[in-house]
Amino acid sequence: MARVLSLFRHQPFLVHVGRRKPALCKMSMDSRARMVFAAAVEAVQPDTVVRQSIERKQDSVIINGHKFTLKHNLHLVGFGKAVLGMAAEAERILGDHLVKGVVSVPHGIQQTLQQNGKDHLLLKENSRIRVMEGAKHNLPDTDAQKAAEVIKELASELTEEDLLLVLISGGGSALLPAPIPPISLQEKKDVTRKLAGAGATIQELNTVRRALSLLKGGRLAHYAHPAQVVSLILSDVIGDPLDLIASGPTVPSEVWPEEVLSVLERYKLLNSLPASVKEVLERPSPSRSHKTDESSKSGRVLNAVIGSNSVALKSAGRRALELGFRPLVLAPGVCGDVRAVSKLYGLLARFACSREEPPPEIAAELLKLGPEVGVESWDLCRTMQVLGEGRTEGWGSTCLLAGGEPTVELTGKGRGGRNQELALRVGLELRGMQLPPTGPVFLSGGTDGQDGPTDAAGAITDGGLYEEAQAQALDVNNFLTNNDSYTFFSRLSAGQRLLVPGLTCTNVMDVHMLLIPPIPINIG
Repeated sequence: MARVLSLFRHQPFLVHVGRRKPALCKMSMDSRARMVFAAAVEAVQPDTVVRQSIERKQDSVIINGHKFTLKHNLHLVGFGKAVLGMAAEAERILGDHLVKGVVSVPHGIQQTLQQNGKDHLLLKENSRIRVMEGAKHNLPDTDAQKAAEVIKELASELTEEDLLLVLISGGGSALLPAPIPPISLQEKKDVTRKLAGAGATIQELNTVRRALSLLKGGRLAHYAHPAQVVSLILSDVIGDPLDLIASGPTVPSEVWPEEVLSVLERYKLLNSLPASVKEVLERPSPSRSHKTDESSKSGRVLNAVIGSNSVALKSAGRRALELGFRPLVLAPGVCGDVRAVSKLYGLLARFACSREEPPPEIAAELLKLGPEVGVESWDLCRTMQVLGEGRTEGWGSTCLLAGGEPTVELTGKGRGGRNQELALRVGLELRGMQLPPTGPVFLSGGTDGQDGPTDAAGAITDGGLYEEAQAQALDVNNFLTNNDSYTFFSRLSAGQRLLVPGLTCTNVMDVHMLLIPPIPINIG
């Protein structure tokens, strides 16, 4: 996984910040946190990432360092929540060579974009790209299955002279359901639902999905062979593993029936399998994978991640610097239970804000917690070293950034999401610390703009949260027990701490931000 770390030499940084100091003094830490988050989201807009990844030069196009000839030979397919905006920008750049295309997008997305003034993410009236909506509630359905069939047919008709541009984003798996006959869509959904309910990992789920699909696991590229296939991917998965994003339809992978049966046996589902699934799994290892391997080995498939959490964090870091902070990225893959993750940020805040040398117990506890929350020891040591240097050498304010996708254990029936619950729990961890602007501020927000079934992306918190809630007769622990963080933040100070960016049209997981003010040092 790529590690993003922005380190700046002391003198240039102080000069840079000094130029902006008068304006920054008028801006609250809350406002600056929101601006940094907005910069993260802006960097991974679907049209932006496509525009930055495609370089048009007359009758050729350069993508990821590879040059492809354009001669009215371009075809386009796509599937995912952000794909409509990606397709609109691709057609703007390459439309004069586009023969035809089809995209599978969420039900109602065109109307939603229109209602929110996002016309630039919609296709033009004379577009050569067909839009097919489906997957209501992010679940594969017959509409999405029809779109998958049209995509398969388009790919199957291509020749060696053709170029197939494949656009992929989060939600792509549900928008490309193509069960191998005689398996029905409902049967495939039942198998994967039972697996997920039994606790199967995402890797295990994808192993089974690929085995039961006509298009996943590199098989879309197989149907397109011998055409040149180029996939542009907006990643919503930690670490950007190509085979997991939308189950890797253009990423060759060998699927062995024995491996699939082993997964099903592990979760005691073998005996309850539909006859159609058993029939498919009992077939000999598919020779169709030979053609997929052939296309990839001959350089006929290019997969490029053009937008990810790391890209968002880089942009956030640049904006933080402009706003007077020294940006520092912890890691783009924070995961695990929000209770452990909130403890991580609470410890980091106390470590960074200590006016004296932090007690060694804090560092020891952070290193012990790291593996539980997806942060490597090296990243924690590096972060603590930089925070320590910033404190002792007087570097001013710091913006600690991280990304990922923590999980929440559901114990209640309230409204909220992982970002709002994380912010609420971090607020408790910061209790007793100084308030802004002399104390830390924490923000957690989902780049998709929707944290759980709410209109908020997340929330902002600080050390005064608990007392503020008490003064307004809000019992924090009751809200946490009921997983009701949205109701809590909505009632607290008229919702001022909520992060509500509106429709963002993208998704590269979450952004976590810890703003640390300049810390006066006690020299004993």
